[in-house]
Amino acid sequence: MNVIVFASGSGTNFEALMEKANQGLLDVNIVGLVCDKEQAAVRAKADRLNVPQRWYNPKAYPDKAAYEADILVWLKELNVEMIVLSGYMRIVGKTLLDAYPNAIVNLHPALLPAFPGAHSIQDAFDAKVDHTGVTVHFIDDQIDQGQLIIQERVDIDPSWTLDQLETAVHAKEYDLFYRGVNLAAKQIQQRESNQ
Repeated sequence: MNVIVFASGSGTNFEALMEKANQGLLDVNIVGLVCDKEQAAVRAKADRLNVPQRWYNPKAYPDKAAYEADILVWLKELNVEMIVLSGYMRIVGKTLLDAYPNAIVNLHPALLPAFPGAHSIQDAFDAKVDHTGVTVHFIDDQIDQGQLIIQERVDIDPSWTLDQLETAVHAKEYDLFYRGVNLAAKQIQQRESNQ
């Protein structure tokens, strides 16, 4: 199954996915990277890992639909069957959701439905909860909703700083993400074979 990764930032989870692919642990073929930030570090990582990457500037389009329609052209050329969001800091719109129904996967650094949104590690830290976690889920037209694929808990030591909590959550992400992608791919293939 051909998969494309969407990312906006440093690309540590993208790099972890590629590491699992190189170890033969990823059941999908990552064929490209889409980035919405020209200077994002993930782009250099993609180049180093020989993954084709393209930057699409959202400000160059009249609206989200036009931006996503242009991305779709490349996705069709690559025969992409699933989109994986890896720190992609944009809300996916109707154009991509309609083109990939129940085939867009997101990594979220909390145990959804707890702590949705962009600051979930900080939110868990501020709430002084005894645990948080990591979720891999299919996305829909609601923020951080959609069918759960896999979740795992991260226990929080009350003495931890925010940095220590971030380190623990990221370590869980690197371990859980590729397993979630594999499970998502299996679910998509099962759905297709049942149609």
